[in-house]
Amino acid sequence: MGDWLQRNIIEPGKLPLLLALTAFIGTFLITRLITRLIRAGRGPFGNVKAGGVHIHHVVPGVVLTVVGGFAAVAGGTRGFGSGLAAIVFGVGAGLVLDEFALILHLDDVYWTEAGRKSVEVVVLTAALGGLMLLGFSPFGVNGLNEDELQNRGTVLLTIGVNFLIALIALVKGKFRMAIFGVIVPFVAVFAALRLARPGSSWYRRFYARRPRTRARAILRAYHHDRRWARPARRLQDLIGGAPDRTPQPDAR
Repeated sequence: MGDWLQRNIIEPGKLPLLLALTAFIGTFLITRLITRLIRAGRGPFGNVKAGGVHIHHVVPGVVLTVVGGFAAVAGGTRGFGSGLAAIVFGVGAGLVLDEFALILHLDDVYWTEAGRKSVEVVVLTAALGGLMLLGFSPFGVNGLNEDELQNRGTVLLTIGVNFLIALIALVKGKFRMAIFGVIVPFVAVFAALRLARPGSSWYRRFYARRPRTRARAILRAYHHDRRWARPARRLQDLIGGAPDRTPQPDAR
């Protein structure tokens, strides 16, 4: 089955990536389904505890990621072993990144506003994995022909320029576009040419004595957030579940 897929569906050597990505997305969706059922008090599921300590699923996720990663390095890119290692790694990565916000804040923020970071990181990771599965390579190397790939100077220059552009996008506060720009350089170029986000390093360094530019950046960020923030939150709620509502303080 694996040989048939590599001959007819995907590029040679990409089967482990396909298996890892599928396992990653499937694990995240199943985990979110189970945690939402636990939250609603439905089904036979419950939190795992040992000696009164709540064992978060990031713990087995770390173990599976380490085991799958080392097995993948040792097993190469072909054969049953490499496919199994990719699946184990994908399952572990799905469990770990589902609690990315917990790792980031070192606190159980799973069902809070801060917990949205986990869903955002999972979606971003899945999208990047999908792009690589389609043949995109980091820093635009996939756009070079065979002769250019043989020239180390051309390859290093391409990687360096694309890395610099992605870094500028990151410094301008365009985190998501900078990450996507590593795989699709045009995205990073677009982000690097636009105004920096308010509060970013670029904004503080280069707009300090340019009040008109600061005003334009603030206005553009306001319109962008007003247009896209609500649809993004709805998508996150659909995928990962809505966070708990924070009680409003008593007006008295």
